[in-house]
Formats: sequence, structure tokens, C-alpha cells
Amino acid sequence: MDSLITSAALALANGDFFSALNRVALRDDPPALALRGIAMAQLGDLERAKILLRKATRAFGPKQPISQARCIVAEAEIALAVRDLDWSARRLENAHKILEAHGDLINAAYARHLQVRLLLLFGHLNEAEALISQLNPALFSPAFKAAHELVIAGIAIRRLQIKLAREALIRAQQEAQRAQIRPLLAEIDKAFQLLGTPAARLLSSGEEKLLLLDDVEVLLASDTLVIDACRYLVRHQTEVTSLASRPILFSLVRALGEAWPEDVSRDQLVKLAFRQKSVDESLRARLRVEMGRLRTALKTFADIKATQRGYVLIPHCSEKLVVLDQPIQEKHAAVLAILADGEAWSSSALAMVLGTSQRTVQRSLESLADSGKVQSFGRGQARRWVTFPLPGVTTILLLPGPLPGT
Repeated sequence: MDSLITSAALALANGDFFSALNRVALRDDPPALALRGIAMAQLGDLERAKILLRKATRAFGPKQPISQARCIVAEAEIALAVRDLDWSARRLENAHKILEAHGDLINAAYARHLQVRLLLLFGHLNEAEALISQLNPALFSPAFKAAHELVIAGIAIRRLQIKLAREALIRAQQEAQRAQIRPLLAEIDKAFQLLGTPAARLLSSGEEKLLLLDDVEVLLASDTLVIDACRYLVRHQTEVTSLASRPILFSLVRALGEAWPEDVSRDQLVKLAFRQKSVDESLRARLRVEMGRLRTALKTFADIKATQRGYVLIPHCSEKLVVLDQPIQEKHAAVLAILADGEAWSSSALAMVLGTSQRTVQRSLESLADSGKVQSFGRGQARRWVTFPLPGVTTILLLPGPLPGT
């Protein structure tokens, strides 16, 4: 590399994007295109950054595999930032292998880091943890260490290990202060704010209470039977039964949990579970079948007994029972929760993360747009949707993965 390219690269590493651009703005050779692309991405012009990086990738060609692989990693990061989840994960894996084979361990680690972030976005926590455990933070720059700790915190928050998450965020903040990169510091501050905002709503004996993530962690570790409407689970300490793929059963157990220790009438359960306005004998017979299935699913935690009026839930693993619900009541809460990360999402990417059809997501977005809660820009395949973060609500607990009934 010549001296201008070297100094531009050092300026980028230190977060001085304008100085980097001043050194290479008038050059069109591949290294300059790559550095301009990275600088434009850091400044927020992601579309221009993508164009520059693609030009650099083509210009380097297969005869310069390391430089080409570095450009591919940078493209992958931009695709992740704009939630272009159709971007080829195989290209990123191939770039990682090339960089590792040629001894560029830092950029190879960064490629792996992007793979972890993608897994985290989809809620694949076990795979994300397995990959991140392969990285050696001792090799990283302060900015890379801060990003690494942010991912660790994200995994811990989703596992409701809030103490570990807070410790990781403190480490991230320390490294970001060393790097003196303001966007990174702002991202860490936003993550800290998540820990101090309501994450769930507790329903118990007709009363409601908002809980922070710390409160949720304490609740799930206590001797309380929890019907978790955020993740569609029934849990007691470490024992968990998922009803995410059985929405009718979850509707029934939630109704019984909200009424506990009282019973719920058969007609009310039919209307809730089957979404019918009128009740007949065929629906009552169907309710008996579903109640039998629910008894089998919950046999570890509770029994369901028929009463003269309907059914009642009788826990046998705990004397306490609560329902844990989302902190906001909104028909399209799952879509809003994802958009609340502040990034621009396509409808196809939202559908992939939610595990539903793109048309279903488009209808939700149109409804939210009509009510002024989201807005879009661009047209066709370039159309993206954004919203401002919901005030006083953390999104982490609103992202259980594919939702039942969607």
C-alpha cells in the first residue's frame, strides 16, 4: 500500500472518517474504493457504500483474494445494517475461510462476528454462543472488543441473564471510550437504556404490574408457575413447556391463568380459542378435545379440572401462578418490536425473522402506516420500513422468534 492508503486506513480505524475520505476521495483504484466505501458506511450513506464496495470487489478480482474477501465482509456488514437478510451467508463464510487461510486473523474474526450477529437477529442463541466462543478477544482493537461485548450482552439479555449482560455492557463501554467512536458509544448507551425500561407486564389475581428485565429474571427463578405470553411458554424454574406451535392450547392456558384461582366458562373459552361469536355443541366437543391435549402438555406443572361452569387450572408444582404478557397491547406488536431497533427493514426480512409470510407482514405494515406508527421510503425491492423506538419499552422480550398463528 502507498502512504495515502495507509494513512486513510489508520484514520478509519480511529473513527476519523472525514480524514480518511480527504486522502482517497479523488482516487478510483481498488484500495481507495474500498476505503471510501467503508467511510461512507460509517457516515450513514449505506447505498453509496454498497456501490463503492462492489466496485472494489470486482476490481480486486480473484487474483487478490484477501482484499476481495475483506470487501465481501464489509458488504456483509452493510447488508446486516440495512437488514438485507437475503444477502448470501455462503459468501461471508467463504470470505472467512479465505482470510483465515491467508493468516488475516483479525478480519477473519470480524467475519465470524458478523455471522454471530446474524444468528442473534434470528434468535438462534445456541449457535451464536458456539461461534462466539471460537473468537479470541485478545487480538481485537478497542472498537472490535466493544462490538464483541455488545453481542455477548445481547445473548445474555435474550437468555435473561441480566447481571452478565450488564457486566458485558460495562466492558463494552470501557472499550468504546478507549476507541472514542461516538456511534459505538451511543449504541452502548441505548443498550443500557433497555435494562431500565419495562420488558413485560405481570398479570396476577386481576392486577397488573410492569416489570424490568431484572424483575423478569427474578420471577422466572422463583417458585412461581409462569404462563409466558411473551415467548408462548409455560415454565416453572428450569422446567419449560413450549406451546409456540400450538396457539389454541396457549390461548386456553392463558385464559385459565388470568382467571386463576377462579374457573372460566366453557362459552368464554370457546370464543377465545376458536374466535367464534356463537357457541354450539360441536364447538363444545372440540373444546373438550383441546382441553385433553392441554392436560397432557401441562402434566408436569398443573392439572385442569372441569367445573359446573367450565374449567379451572390447578397448579401442583407451585402455590403461585402469574401470566407474563408483553408490556404493550398492540395487534402488530411483534412487527413494531423489531422495527424499534431503529434500523430500516424490508418486508421480506421482517417475514424471515417472524417466520411468517411476506404478505402477512405487508398487511401489518400498511395498517401501522395508516395509524402513523411506521413510515417507509424507497420503492419496490428497495422499500424499507422504519419507526422510532417505542417509548419506555424494551424490545428484547418481544422477540421470541416465529410467533404462533402468524
